[in-house]
Amino acid sequence: MSRWFTVESIDKDTYAISEYKHWEEPHCYLLCGIQRAILIDTGLGVDNIKEVVDALTNLPVTVLTTHAHWDHVGGHKYFSHIEVHEAESDWLAVQFPIPLQLVKHNLMAKPCDFPQGFAPEEYQVFQGIPTAVFTDGVTFDLGGRLLTVIHTPGHSPGHCCFYEPQRKYLYSGDLIYLGCLDAFYPTTDPKLFYQSVKRVEVLDVDRVLPAHHQLVIPADLIRRVSGAFDKIEQSGKLVQGAGLFDFGDFQIHI
Repeated sequence: MSRWFTVESIDKDTYAISEYKHWEEPHCYLLCGIQRAILIDTGLGVDNIKEVVDALTNLPVTVLTTHAHWDHVGGHKYFSHIEVHEAESDWLAVQFPIPLQLVKHNLMAKPCDFPQGFAPEEYQVFQGIPTAVFTDGVTFDLGGRLLTVIHTPGHSPGHCCFYEPQRKYLYSGDLIYLGCLDAFYPTTDPKLFYQSVKRVEVLDVDRVLPAHHQLVIPADLIRRVSGAFDKIEQSGKLVQGAGLFDFGDFQIHI
């Protein structure tokens, strides 16, 4: 198995597949049911994540996309069945909204020991037609395991979290994690971001499974992020260009 990826068991049917060697530290999640498996995101695409998935399960795999940013769809090229929220299907099929030069700059922003055979200068953002698109509230049945789509725009127009009510897991994408939460790009909307945080705050969640950085995060982080956005809104600064707000173990960049 590739040395690029780190595999950690969340439970006997759920795995985090992480790229800790890169500064983005992306996490993808493999959920295995009785009849099929779901892979949430595919990471940077600098090494073959499908080889890791194939070593963990022989179930048919559907790739679900939290959002179509380059660091979440890089490995989509290795899979035959990929799905994305309808608001971002064109980001996959037509054109990614960030210039390739800027993507490469971000990819190589910090020193990184990339896998052997990977050439950063040849990196391309994944482009392809999704097998299907999904919408808010759709539930995927893996066989003995249900996963529900929660549309949480703000970080991007089609950003989604995925919720497992039986296990009380929230796969939070780029909505909730320890680090800098970004709502300053032209395609972001800080007000929608705040509304999305408030939406997931009311869910019954025992564990938040983020898309970046520290895998085990405090259970109260959703509430604290919501409170931080509330403070920013009350100060009249919940607008793009307001700057970086530091709340200790997380920041909000607007």
